[in-house]
Amino acid sequence: MTPFARSILDWYDKYGRKQLPWQQDKTAYKVWLSEIMLQQTQVATVIPYFERFLDHFPTVESLASAPQDEVLHLWTGLGYYARARNLHKAAKVVVEQYGGEFPLSLEEMNALPGVGRSTAAAVLSSVHKLPHAILDGNVKRTLARSFAVEGWPGQKKVENQLWQIAEQHTPSEDPDKYNQAMMDMGAMVCTRSRPKCILCPVESLCVANKQGNTLDYPGKKPKKTKPEKETWFVILKHKDELWLAQRPQTGIWGGLFCFPESATADITQTLEAQGVLESMIVSRQTDIAFRHTFSHYHLDITPIVVTLNTLPTMVMEDSKGLWYNISNPEKVGLAAPVKQLIDTLQRH
Repeated sequence: MTPFARSILDWYDKYGRKQLPWQQDKTAYKVWLSEIMLQQTQVATVIPYFERFLDHFPTVESLASAPQDEVLHLWTGLGYYARARNLHKAAKVVVEQYGGEFPLSLEEMNALPGVGRSTAAAVLSSVHKLPHAILDGNVKRTLARSFAVEGWPGQKKVENQLWQIAEQHTPSEDPDKYNQAMMDMGAMVCTRSRPKCILCPVESLCVANKQGNTLDYPGKKPKKTKPEKETWFVILKHKDELWLAQRPQTGIWGGLFCFPESATADITQTLEAQGVLESMIVSRQTDIAFRHTFSHYHLDITPIVVTLNTLPTMVMEDSKGLWYNISNPEKVGLAAPVKQLIDTLQRH
């Protein structure tokens, strides 16, 4: 075991997190579920979602047999919805191909939808104590500083270098504790903007600390200005009901329910497509635009509430949607800005 790994393990015994919900009565299902939720999301945010998910789907079989809408409904607000769709697909694969038991080989685990090398390693090391290295964002930051690895970890060359270091220091003894400790280090000590170097168990080994330039690592992502796009949400309202259409499975908000959209402020075509006649419209009100930011662009959304005196007959045969009752809501997955608007409408 390297001096780096020994110091990390000693620190974990004293200070590491051992009371997280997925660490209790540990199973591959629980750890896998937590790892998918923790991708690009903080522990404090994940815990209530994890507990709700486990209440609804206590086993991988129950998750696999659930309708996708139910899975997306429970995921609403957690973001990055492709994770939920892949979670559902992976559960089906585990049940259909592996009899409900998660595979033990890194290659097979890695091949599950939405998993990837680091997540596969995290599950196998945590549950089965297999000595596989992990490399999530927290680990990348800790290793980049400790070994002064230059460059942005999003570049393949830099990532490969970090994988090499991660494998070199992952011990065969207690790999479950070591990997958890490395995640805890990045979350609690080697933080992004204010690392607590004085509390760090590898302070004396850390090259960036010796150089006095800790914040220079890891290298920053080359800055790009995010493009700005705009859309108009057409909110068809009849009494307590709002029309929501299900989006295609691919693309933004895949499989979620959303208000019909118009590319311009002239919503005539959108109304026609939904079978809305002029005689049905009681009023239309344009509300204040707001911004929703994705990882790769900003979307400015202008809501237009169209109040109807009668329910239209939807003319689009391929349109999959529902009249969503805000007093007695359906359990379906909602895009975050849609949920935000519905919450506002419920209050008025």
